Amino acid sequence: MLKPTLVTLPETKLVGKKRSMSLLDNQTQALWQDFMPNRELITNRIGNDYYSVQNYSTDYFETFNPAKSFVKWAAVAVDAFENIPNDMESFILPTGLYAVFEHKGMDTAIFQEIFTEWLPNSTYILDHRPHFELLGERYKNNNPNSEEQIWIPIRSL
Repeated sequence: MLKPTLVTLPETKLVGKKRSMSLLDNQTQALWQDFMPNRELITNRIGNDYYSVQNYSTDYFETFNPAKSFVKWAAVAVDAFENIPNDMESFILPTGLYAVFEHKGMDTAIFQEIFTEWLPNSTYILDHRPHFELLGERYKNNNPNSEEQIWIPIRSL
């Protein structure tokens, strides 16, 4: 059974690149390949973590449709929106409560478990704020030993 940590995220400023995509037309790899070569141009960076952010429409989760589009970001945290590289944009993660799941490996079934088992059996509902994965020093792309945090926005019933 999944046991998340509940964390209130303070407002977090991000700088990065975004792309509209769907689960069927997943362009995550292309987004990161576009972002990573110029990441060092971002000034005012806080820490070494990367943020893989999904920004969904208000009706995205009403009916599952793998062709429905959302906006995905590849980004880093900053303490100020100054000197943003020309081909990048700013984004703010608003403050709010998150269920944070530690995840190891490449199995994406954890998302189904979160939304079909953990969330319905908790005292929380999904909140309309961005979802994200925090990719820290233990993250290793396409590696079975990779570790990341999955942040799901929630609020009390």
